[in-house]
Amino acid sequence: MSIVEAAVCKYDDLPQKTLKEFELGEGKVLLVRDGDQVFATGHKCTHYAAPLKSGAYSNGTVRCPWHGACFNMKTGDIEDFPGIDPIHTFETEIKDGQVIVRASAEALTTGWKKIRPPCDLSKKDSRIFLLIGGGPASTACADTLRDEGFTGRIIIACKENFLPYDRPKLSKAMNISADKIYLRNQTYFDQHGIEVLLGTEVTELDAKNKKAKLSNGETIQYDAALVACGGSPRPIPAPGFDLKNIFSLRDPNDANNIHTLSEGKRVVIVGSSFIGMEVASCIVKKAASVIVVGMESVPFERVLGADIGLALQKLHEKNNVVFRMKRVVKEFVGNSGKISSVILDSGEILEADLVVVGAGIIPATDFIKGASIEVRDKSVLVDKTMKSVDNEGLYAAGDIARFPYFLTGESVRIEHWAVAQNEGKIAALGMLGKSHSFENVPYFWTTQYGKSLRYCGHVLSYDKVIYDGKVEDLSFVGYYVKDDKVVGAVSLGKDPHVSAVAQLIESKRLPTGEEIEKLGPIELLKRVQLK
Repeated sequence: MSIVEAAVCKYDDLPQKTLKEFELGEGKVLLVRDGDQVFATGHKCTHYAAPLKSGAYSNGTVRCPWHGACFNMKTGDIEDFPGIDPIHTFETEIKDGQVIVRASAEALTTGWKKIRPPCDLSKKDSRIFLLIGGGPASTACADTLRDEGFTGRIIIACKENFLPYDRPKLSKAMNISADKIYLRNQTYFDQHGIEVLLGTEVTELDAKNKKAKLSNGETIQYDAALVACGGSPRPIPAPGFDLKNIFSLRDPNDANNIHTLSEGKRVVIVGSSFIGMEVASCIVKKAASVIVVGMESVPFERVLGADIGLALQKLHEKNNVVFRMKRVVKEFVGNSGKISSVILDSGEILEADLVVVGAGIIPATDFIKGASIEVRDKSVLVDKTMKSVDNEGLYAAGDIARFPYFLTGESVRIEHWAVAQNEGKIAALGMLGKSHSFENVPYFWTTQYGKSLRYCGHVLSYDKVIYDGKVEDLSFVGYYVKDDKVVGAVSLGKDPHVSAVAQLIESKRLPTGEEIEKLGPIELLKRVQLK
């Protein structure tokens, strides 16, 4: 392995706690000066290769400006998802007033992800950990177990016939094949001793006796289990819902079918939240028409507020998407077994060759016996370590887990990709007797017509929204204020403001409305650190 060593800048030219990118050899490195230390790392996020120099730095960590992944700049370790691999770290030395960086030439040119080496499983642990569901939580849990030195059996029971994949891409690149978005390939799972049982469902989980019955006829006696199987698409309670060409978007086959069948067709989308709106933006140019039916006054109203929802609706309307808001479906009408029209509660009839339903999910927990389930929405009740409130050895993560939000103590269930990953990691630590609490800031994003909206926090209610920029111009930051504290943020075209707010919230340094209006989160973050 060849080493590249060079002076990249003068020490005195490196501002305190400010991210800077420099060329080194045939690549680049990210530097930050914190006190009398200088850290050097890879310059790209391991999620989608965002430039980390545009991110937010705080307390030894850098947070990606795009999707909120966070890395420890001393070790390269993942502090927050959605990135699933660490970043490289490099040696630094201050010599004659210069910052010297030593790095592997390979890491600089081809290795922006630090891939975990194959595991040494020669020292066997007799324990069996069962991970139910083949999504982000199980993948993060399995990775963490191996990272922490666990050498026992890890079994992922995956109902789908695909290896764990990057589900958020399904509504943004609907013609993509599953193998192009796998989180890990089969070789990786083999090298790390992770058994992935595809097309295998857990049909019954006896939480008291730690037994799981599988759809292949096998029964597994486990030592600890993670339930992370997500949910089932929420059906529309209207006649005709079982007609052909009515789709929910749950897997790559659904995405591919919607993409293919929408060509030149009349499409009705039921649901005006993230899945529905992303699908609309994906197919509107190829479909004959796209009509979105939503229950709210404007899309995203409950989550983002009416102002932002209206601005995004107008963006879609400029791209020829038609809306029917404050409406519900009364009936799906078919012809020869296929959808032909949708009747709304207003009596209006919408001609349709294809219907896409994005009405949320119902947690798939009917197979669990002996654990506390929230009757209202079928979620699994867990504590802040993601452990079942009444069962040792049982954990839950992802869309089905209801847990206390660290900022407020409120019992919440959050359907975000990175939240599921963080919960899976925390569950793994709990299985190993190294319990940690969930104290990550929820972070999600959506991309429509090439414009990316970021959001952090979990805001069930707020007193006001402070805006910087113009919502109608789709260039703004919005700060959600509750009891004069900023508890969440949303932005469009204003990176890395949301990532900076996430850093502040995670450190439990909630800005006041006045501080945000006067300084903004980036300057405030610097001042907080410099104290």
